[in-house]
Amino acid sequence: MLASLSKRPARPRIVSLAPSVTSILVALGARRDLVAVSRWCRQVAPVEGLPALGDAWATETKPIERLRPTLIIGSVPYRAETLEKLLAIPAPFLATNPRTLADVYAEIHLLGAVIGRSAAAARLERKMRAALGDVARQAARALDRPRVYAESWPNPRISSPPWVGELIEMAGGKMVLPAGKRVSDEEVRRARPDAIVLAWAAAGARSRRESALENPAWQAVRAVRTGRVFVVPDHLLNTPGPPLVEGARALLRVLHPEIRLFGSRGV
Repeated sequence: MLASLSKRPARPRIVSLAPSVTSILVALGARRDLVAVSRWCRQVAPVEGLPALGDAWATETKPIERLRPTLIIGSVPYRAETLEKLLAIPAPFLATNPRTLADVYAEIHLLGAVIGRSAAAARLERKMRAALGDVARQAARALDRPRVYAESWPNPRISSPPWVGELIEMAGGKMVLPAGKRVSDEEVRRARPDAIVLAWAAAGARSRRESALENPAWQAVRAVRTGRVFVVPDHLLNTPGPPLVEGARALLRVLHPEIRLFGSRGV
């Protein structure tokens, strides 16, 4: 008995430097394998009690080394100087860069394979697809498809990532500017959005509606004239993982308040 116990593989010691990675790992049942997370992770997963670090843009590496990780995982944005320090730590570093929902599903399967939870990854993808399918079916009942500008950063102005454009389509809207690109006030004005969605990165629910409503360049924009400027908590749209399901539901609620959500499946 003691001999067999001694042969058990050691539990992984994972440092996650991205909320998206943390949300996926916890959904896969690997919460106990985490030894530290980014300070941005607390809104997306139950990680109370774990050391809170920086991210792949800026973090101290000495605390990571002291934790003796067997795997470090990061995601965009990256900074070369930080990556250089992280790569000097004697542990594998896995870098991710999802752009689309297909990338999100691929990352779920990659992480599942890395930590030996491939079956859980397949279940998670099925649950996410089913829940997002619920949103799309309910959005199909809408009488119109509003033109939407979604923003992830105000200065410089950057439109929301490609996966948000996909969620907007699922929620019964139409993204009117290229996703994940720097855009100007004039480009937004010319795009004529019926609705504006603000989900500024790392701002929580503190994106400022007034920044759009009071923008002199946008006073003729229908979304501003009608007051259809909405704030969605950034972790629901900027975390490419399970939180996107609730993000899609939030988009459906603001774009089509006339539709009552029913039978929504959780993830």
